[in-house]
Amino acid sequence: MRVADRPHYGNPSEDQVGHRSNLGVHLDPVRRVSILPCYAPRPPLLGADPRPVMKAPRSLQPLIDDGIIDSVVRRLRSGKEASVFVVNCHGELRCAKVYKDAEHRGFHRLAEYQEGRKVRGSRDVRALRNRGHHGRELQEAQWKNAEVAALYTLDRAGVRVPKPYGVFDGVLLMELVTDELDRPAPRLSDIVISPEQAQLWHRFLVSQVVLMLGAGLIHGDLSEFNVLVDAGGPVIIDLPQAVNAASNNNAFRMLERDINNLRESFGRSAPELLETRYAHEIWALYGAGQLTPDSVLTGTFALDEAAADVDGVLAHIEDERREAEERLRRLTDAA
Repeated sequence: MRVADRPHYGNPSEDQVGHRSNLGVHLDPVRRVSILPCYAPRPPLLGADPRPVMKAPRSLQPLIDDGIIDSVVRRLRSGKEASVFVVNCHGELRCAKVYKDAEHRGFHRLAEYQEGRKVRGSRDVRALRNRGHHGRELQEAQWKNAEVAALYTLDRAGVRVPKPYGVFDGVLLMELVTDELDRPAPRLSDIVISPEQAQLWHRFLVSQVVLMLGAGLIHGDLSEFNVLVDAGGPVIIDLPQAVNAASNNNAFRMLERDINNLRESFGRSAPELLETRYAHEIWALYGAGQLTPDSVLTGTFALDEAAADVDGVLAHIEDERREAEERLRRLTDAA
């Protein structure tokens, strides 16, 4: 737990670049990912038991063989696109995220999220377009690399995300987010909050969305299920589908869905939030080049009702249907 390293949720103005140290991150020229050695001088979590209690999954055995991790403590959770394990890394507990193969993932309309991502050469562009074997391999690599790239970008921008330590053999190694007792932090969906807390955390997460947008990214799947709550407040997780705000034609629709998901979640405790329209206000400022972390947001926006966007309405209906199905699945899994 790095409560001291994290800005408190009650002070969004402190969420600026540079509140965390570099800790020796370097770029591996072979794997082309940023790596933080496991022997970085950080104290172990208080009360952490580094002894393994489960057999290492096949996907994590290469990391043990290479000395990147020592052992696998337990499975933390299994989601629609990955399984997350608690691992011991030289006395410190961290998370190892193992991505599922494309045919086993539950993520829909992947092409919409990957639109606008950079591809190295014309051969790779053709391969992605043709969806052959090489194209599918590239798509898988993009999916796995997108999250670690987003985590490094957002961590530098001051967004509260788990600190990444690198990708090894397709496995993302990152910080284990914990509560004040060094237990894995609960999801926002698993806790009950007061109206005052809902107002405060909603305002803070909207400010985090603004910081993300300033860094050029939109989460794309932000909801109460993708937010952990540690001793300092909300921490945003699960970013493999992060969207390039400037080059993705679906960027606003995904931003609006993220904002509306937050509105709906916190609106259950603070119903007055259900009347806010932060997405349109934020996007208008962003489009005008006027959005900054210090922008004063009101949550009000006058929509132009002159022309109906039929395609947008249909897409919104489809998004709401998928979100309802996903909420039901997650609640069923948690039961």
